[in-house]
Amino acid sequence: MSKENRVPSCPIGDALGVFAGKWKPEILWHLKDSRMRFNQLHRAIGAISQKMLAQQLRELQRDGLVTRTQYDTIPPHVEYEATELVKTLEPIFDALEQWNKDNGATVQKAREKYLKNNQ
Repeated sequence: MSKENRVPSCPIGDALGVFAGKWKPEILWHLKDSRMRFNQLHRAIGAISQKMLAQQLRELQRDGLVTRTQYDTIPPHVEYEATELVKTLEPIFDALEQWNKDNGATVQKAREKYLKNNQ
């Protein structure tokens, strides 16, 4: 069964699969206020490979979170933009941002403790 056709065991997990992951939140963060060209987005994020960025953008397009507009110019000009659907995620992103402010230091300490005890 493909990833797209699987039956979710948890509705939260299914929802998170749409916008969560290592790169999708960062992509959406950069696109939430303006459209960007591929290389602009790549430079803004930094550590992501071009292959991974292209894959993540395709998935976000597939799920209706990002639109891709290609202009018939030479050289080709392509822009990506967040859709209206992303605006419905803003309360979730705000809550996650607040959770990170409240708990990020605790998580970091737990990671450091784990690494120290498991080396």
